[in-house]
Amino acid sequence: MREYNFDGLVGPTHNYAGLSLGNVASSTHEGQVSNPRKAALQGLAKMAFVHGLGVGQAVLPPQPRPSLRVLRQLGFGPGKSDEETLALAARDGEHLLRLCSSASAMWTANAATVAPSSDTLDGHLHLTPANLQAMFHRAIEAGTTHDVLAAIFADEERFVVHEPLPGGGQLGDEGAANHTRLVTGAGAAHLFAWGRRAWGDAARPARFPARQTLEASQAVARLHRLPVEKVVFAQQHPHGIDAGAFHTDVLAVGSGNLLLAHELAFVDVEAVVGGLRAVLGDELRVIIARNAALPVEDAVGAYPFNSQLLTLPDGRMVIVAPEESRERVAARRFLERVVAEGAVATVHYRDVRESMHNGGGPACLRQRIVLGDAEVAAVRAKVFFGEPLAGALAAWIERHYRDRLVPRDLADPALAREGLVALDELTRILALGSVYDFQKG
Repeated sequence: MREYNFDGLVGPTHNYAGLSLGNVASSTHEGQVSNPRKAALQGLAKMAFVHGLGVGQAVLPPQPRPSLRVLRQLGFGPGKSDEETLALAARDGEHLLRLCSSASAMWTANAATVAPSSDTLDGHLHLTPANLQAMFHRAIEAGTTHDVLAAIFADEERFVVHEPLPGGGQLGDEGAANHTRLVTGAGAAHLFAWGRRAWGDAARPARFPARQTLEASQAVARLHRLPVEKVVFAQQHPHGIDAGAFHTDVLAVGSGNLLLAHELAFVDVEAVVGGLRAVLGDELRVIIARNAALPVEDAVGAYPFNSQLLTLPDGRMVIVAPEESRERVAARRFLERVVAEGAVATVHYRDVRESMHNGGGPACLRQRIVLGDAEVAAVRAKVFFGEPLAGALAAWIERHYRDRLVPRDLADPALAREGLVALDELTRILALGSVYDFQKG
C-alpha cells in the first residue's frame, strides 16, 4: 500500500473575492489582483517536488467556473446565451457571480474523505465527496467532485464512490480537512474532527461558524465500513475556530505514527491523544505546540500545520511547508523543534503564496489516497504524476491561463469561454471522459 497525494490543479478563475467567512487569509486579501497562471504553476511545481521525493503524486482537475448551470438555476437567464447570463448576473447579482466563479475546488483536502481498502470491513476503498454545506461557493462543487472521482475510481469491484451526504447544515461535511488517518503496528486509526453537533449541546465558537457536524463525521465512518473500535471523534476547539482554524488541518496534521497538533486544535487534546493511543499503542508519537510558544495567530497566519507530512521510500518522514512558516519565527521554531526531536528528517519550504493568500496551504491542495498496486493498475485515467504529464500540464496552463485577474473580470464572457475550452482539453489529457455538465449537453 502506498499513499498518493491527489493535488487539485488551480482553476483559470483563481481570484481573491473574500468569500470564506472564518478564513482569515481569504478575508485579508479580498479584492487584490490574483495571477491564475502563476498559481497553477506554483501548484504544479509543488507536485513535481513531492514526486521527486519519491512520494506518490496524482492530480485532480478544476471545475467549470463561473458555473453557468448554477447561475441559471438562480434565475439569471435560463434559456439565454452564456453572454446574456453573465451580463444579468453581473448587473443584478454581482456577489452571486463571485460565488459561482470561485476556484476553491483547488483545495482538494475538502474534496472527499477516503478510507483505504486495507482499513474497511468489506475490503473496498471508499470515497465520500464532501457536501461542503457551510459555504455556498463550495457546496456547488459536490456534484462535479462525485463525477470526477467516479470517473477515476470506476472499477466497482475495488472502489466505492458514495454520493455526498444528504441534507443541509445539520450534516455539513468538510471532507479530509477534518479527517486524519494514523497507522502503527497495531493497525490504522481514523480521527474525525467536528465543530458542532446538529442535535444536542456542545460548546460553539463565538466569532466564526463551525462547519463540520459530529453527525456528518459519524455518517462517513459508517459509509466507509470502518470498525467502530478504530475510529476516534474529536471536537475542534471553539477558540481555535474563532482564531481562523476553520478546518482541523489548520492546527493539526498527522500521518503514519506521527501527529502534530496545536493545543487549540481540539477541545481536550490530551483526551484525544489518549483515545488514539488506545487504538494505536505506544508507537504513536505526538508533538503538541503550546500557545505560549506558538501563538494560535501565528499558526493560522503561517500554516505550519497545514503542511504535508510525507513518508519517503526509505521510511524517513519529511515536512513540506509554506514559505510563510519559514518567515514567521514562532512557526519556524516549532518545525525546527519537530526536526530536533527526531520526528522528521527535514522541512522543505515551498512557495504557494497564490494559494496561501486565499487561505490554503500545501495540505489544503492535496487529498491523500492510499492505494495498492492492483488498485493503481485499475485506474484508467491518466492522473498519476510523471514527467510527461507534468510537461503537458505546464504547456496547458501556459496556453489557457491569464496572468492577472480581479473580481470584476469574472463578468467577462471571454473568461468563461476560455475556461470551458481549457477544461475540455484537460479531460482529454487526463483521459477522464465527459465529467463536466457542459460536456454532457
